[in-house]
Amino acid sequence: MTANTPLLKVDKAGIRFGGLKAVSEVNLELQKGELVGLIGPNGAGKTTFFNLLTGVYVPTEGSISLDGEKLNGFAPYKITKKGISRTFQNIRLFSDLTVLDNVKIAYHSLAKHSIISSIFRLPSHFAGEREMEEKAIEFLKIFKLDNVLYEQAKNLPYGQQRRLEIARALAANPKLLLLDEPAAGMNPQETDELMNLIALIRERFDLTILLIEHDMNLVMGVCERIYVLDHGQLIADGTPEEIRNNPKVIEAYLGEEVS
Repeated sequence: MTANTPLLKVDKAGIRFGGLKAVSEVNLELQKGELVGLIGPNGAGKTTFFNLLTGVYVPTEGSISLDGEKLNGFAPYKITKKGISRTFQNIRLFSDLTVLDNVKIAYHSLAKHSIISSIFRLPSHFAGEREMEEKAIEFLKIFKLDNVLYEQAKNLPYGQQRRLEIARALAANPKLLLLDEPAAGMNPQETDELMNLIALIRERFDLTILLIEHDMNLVMGVCERIYVLDHGQLIADGTPEEIRNNPKVIEAYLGEEVS
């Protein structure tokens, strides 16, 4: 990637389901290290757009590129290996597995030992497993989850489950992290802690982050730029202050609070 190449470039991307255009001709760019918000009313197409970025859906128009490489048609696991990880609007942990195992699963996507070594239980398999476990434990300390390593994920309080999902996404070593409504269901204290966590992981892991969120205090508090979707189309982009005062955005929300 050259100095002028955006990390993520979305060029007139969209998807049609039958006669319905769910997302249409979206143009979006993220430079390395940016923290950018994506907002819009319910049903605006935000999560559908994330699904396009991660290969859940294949664009029916336009293109999506990471580091200058076109991703159209790549399977989700290949896009993860290319450097895009995500969380989900509804938490999707392995609820019956421990906190530690949830993160180790993400590390397995980057495992150095082969399937053959695992099948035959060769020394490289055990060495690789030990390395992944040590990394996962150190990683979970950052998220203040090292005191619940062996708890089943389903037994964690909601705020800790959200932190675990972010930790698992980061364990795949992404260049770009997509956060889909990470503050959903959180109380004000948990939301404040989440804001601090997002700022921390961005700096510590040299991340680029694209954030969907309905909590405008969080979006305005952490994002440097914001894109606004409505009915599957981009209607505005700019700084938080510019978005706060944009008449199109105010009209799209039809009275919902945007400040």
